[in-house]
Amino acid sequence: MSDDAIKGGSGDNDGNQILQLETFRGPTNTANLETEWSANYQGIYRANVVLERVPGIEMDGVLKNRILGEAHFIRAWFFFNLVTMFGDVPLADHVLAPSEYNLPRAPASEVWALIESDLQTAASSLPLRSAYALADLGRITKGAAQSLLAKSYLWQERWAEAEAIANEVIISNEYQLVTDYATIFTQAGENNAESVFEIQYMNASGGNYDNGANEGTFTSVYQRARGQFEGYGFNIPTEDFVQEFFKEGFEDPRLKSTVFRVGDAMGDRGIFTKEATGGFPHDYYPKKNFTYKSEDAPFGDVNVNGGTNDRVIRFSDVLLMHAEAAAQNNNEGGARTSLNRVRARARGNAVGILPDITASGQALLDAIYRERRIELGLEGHRFFDLVRTGRGQAVLGPLGYLEGTHNLFPVPQSQVQATNGAIRQNPGYN
Repeated sequence: MSDDAIKGGSGDNDGNQILQLETFRGPTNTANLETEWSANYQGIYRANVVLERVPGIEMDGVLKNRILGEAHFIRAWFFFNLVTMFGDVPLADHVLAPSEYNLPRAPASEVWALIESDLQTAASSLPLRSAYALADLGRITKGAAQSLLAKSYLWQERWAEAEAIANEVIISNEYQLVTDYATIFTQAGENNAESVFEIQYMNASGGNYDNGANEGTFTSVYQRARGQFEGYGFNIPTEDFVQEFFKEGFEDPRLKSTVFRVGDAMGDRGIFTKEATGGFPHDYYPKKNFTYKSEDAPFGDVNVNGGTNDRVIRFSDVLLMHAEAAAQNNNEGGARTSLNRVRARARGNAVGILPDITASGQALLDAIYRERRIELGLEGHRFFDLVRTGRGQAVLGPLGYLEGTHNLFPVPQSQVQATNGAIRQNPGYN
């Protein structure tokens, strides 16, 4: 839904509800929104069960503390998704009794307060990444809770608090930028040194389209090209996005790790030609969630058993959050230091590209925003970054975006009906 990609697929009727959302004509009863709403509340319910029942269990105290910390984080994560998408939402902070099922929407400020409380509790309860054994790699850590808390403060424009908590993650030395940006999104790069919060998937669970309990991801097959590449061809990078990588007078090295261009080898699946995709006219395809043929699930339906982990928060994201908060907090030196760490990794040993940013004021903020677009491109941040920073109308207006309406998604109409009107629709939607 940003300027970085278009829907793709086999045409307008393939995922038409996505097209309606993308062009800001989305109705209020799409399966996409239904799924998002219900999945988040299902996760919240499960976290609430843990938080209510685990305290009474006789068990190892250290393990109990960790389990409760994880549940606080998970509940905060799902509420973060809801409040950033829908604004005011029902505040189900406990297991609801049947008499509470028609819970009205709570003000976003109350939702943010619960998120902050949960993340503060999680941060005080969870181990550092370095304290985990290798077998626990991928579990929620203190740094993950602090990083999501920093992002929550950014959404609320609480710059000093965002800068401070992001800096705590930075100076902990628990995370480092890996040397080669291209390795981050490979199978070998999962849970690497800069992984702060990464949702784990496996390619061997045997799930299928009728089994909602599969442990693989659909992302890989949906974003691979069609034809010989055996994908569905969604999420097509735009020319505007690709050209952003050339605006400093050279090709930013991160482009080749973000986008496939005609003539590129698509892993072990063949060379990208338009003929090989079945004749679709797209010049670009997303690369970050690409999986090799050799990585397909060994049994079950390979389409729904993608093993690519979802990199939700990377250390470079934390550095750029710190840079943004510091710039807004009049600590421009600190902002430039964090920003330039990200650029230094991207340029590697290359000479004459990606020089350190020396700007101040709005030019510094603009440089940070641009760096987020490139560094985190096609990772699901762009639309929310534009909304969060008040740039939605300026950037997405030509695509149909209207500030005051499209900065929030429509609440699924089924929720309005199921609660007998206790939940009301967001402004601007019918």
